[in-house]
Amino acid sequence: GYKGMNKPTDVMTIDNADIECKRLSGIVEEQIKNGKPSSEEMKLLNSIKQKFEFIKSDMFYGDCIRKSLIPKSYNVHKLWRVELYHFWRMLYTIKTDDRGNIVCYVIDILDHKSYDDKFGYRKK
Repeated sequence: GYKGMNKPTDVMTIDNADIECKRLSGIVEEQIKNGKPSSEEMKLLNSIKQKFEFIKSDMFYGDCIRKSLIPKSYNVHKLWRVELYHFWRMLYTIKTDDRGNIVCYVIDILDHKSYDDKFGYRKK
């Protein structure tokens, strides 16, 4: 591999991904407070955290999405998709920050239906 490519990558949530993570964390916090041992939200949040770790050690962990399929609303040239628990999807792009460090910006975390809607997939 390239020199420097093996240094850990920063992963940051922005936009909708940030909102979704905060929403999920709030739900999970409440569930833990109420003594719930396990939930769909907990499994999804754990899945997200696990995938963050995978991306930190390999920024190309996700599936690269064909340029022609990237929704204009994301305003990015390259987009990677990661499968999450229960058919949820996480989408991220890779950029270099002001200091030259590589940062993976997670821009969206969405359920299967929202993903299909956003990418224009229709049920056959």
